[in-house]
Amino acid sequence: MTFMTFLLDVMIVFVFIMWFWLLITVMGDLFRRDDVGGFGKVLWVIFLVMLPYLGVFAYLLTQGGSMAQRNIAQADKARDQLRSIVGFSAADEIEKLDRLKAAGNITADEYTRLRARALG
Repeated sequence: MTFMTFLLDVMIVFVFIMWFWLLITVMGDLFRRDDVGGFGKVLWVIFLVMLPYLGVFAYLLTQGGSMAQRNIAQADKARDQLRSIVGFSAADEIEKLDRLKAAGNITADEYTRLRARALG
C-alpha cells in the first residue's frame, strides 16, 4: 500500500461519511416538517432511497433555504421551553434582588455583589 493509496482511501471514507451525514440531515428535516403531508414524505423517501445522491442534492437545492429557517425555529422553541422550565433569567434575578433590598432582607453591599453576579 503506497501513501497515495492511503490518502485516496481516507478521502473516499471522508466523502462517504459526509454523504451519509447529509442523508441523515435531510431525512431528519423531512420527517420534522409539518408543511409536507404523508404522501409527499413518502415520495421524498422513495426518491432518496432509489436515487440517493440525486435525491439528497435535489432536496438540498429545493428545500435547503427553508431547512435553516426550520432549524432556527426549532432551536428557538427549545430555548423558550427550557426558559419556561427553568423559570428565571438575569432580569428576573435582578427584580428579585430589588424586592429583597426594598423589603430590607439584604444590605446594599449584598445587593451590589449579587447584582454583579447575576449580570455575569
